[in-house]
Amino acid sequence: MAVHLAFLRAINLGPKRVFPKADIHRVVGEIGFDEIETHLNTGNVRFGTRMRSRPKIEVALERAFARDRGFEVPTIAFSAAEFVQVAADTARLDDEHPGLARHYVYLLKEPLDADRVAEVEARADERGRMIVRGRAAHALLRPGYQDGQIDPLAAANLLGVATNRNANVVRTLAAKWC
Repeated sequence: MAVHLAFLRAINLGPKRVFPKADIHRVVGEIGFDEIETHLNTGNVRFGTRMRSRPKIEVALERAFARDRGFEVPTIAFSAAEFVQVAADTARLDDEHPGLARHYVYLLKEPLDADRVAEVEARADERGRMIVRGRAAHALLRPGYQDGQIDPLAAANLLGVATNRNANVVRTLAAKWC
């Protein structure tokens, strides 16, 4: 069984899109995946599967989640090896940019083409900058950006289907699950 991680977008943000981690665990098991673990209540799940195709894994999860919840749950999956690379890039960027106030990692469903990468990375000012590495876009925010503002560089709408996690969660999940 190959280990994969999936990240659910836009759940548990209000009373209408509730998806407790125990239910995520149950639904992932119902479609035949095993070795299931969840982390926090923000849509982080690890599982084993014989499936190899990332798009097929995402479709299987999204269909099962929609059936169970009654609403769409966009899902972004990574193999364990892919996610180790995301975490390594995260650590490297932290080392290269000391003193960050925040480092958010947007996990992308699809890689961006070169023109879109250039457009995203052009979103830089005194508050911070964006750096794209594969299927992850890193928001490197400096002291002085408005606390609590997740997308101060207005780049999220350029990323396609994505969900974000802070750098600490990315490092923790890679260490714990990969």
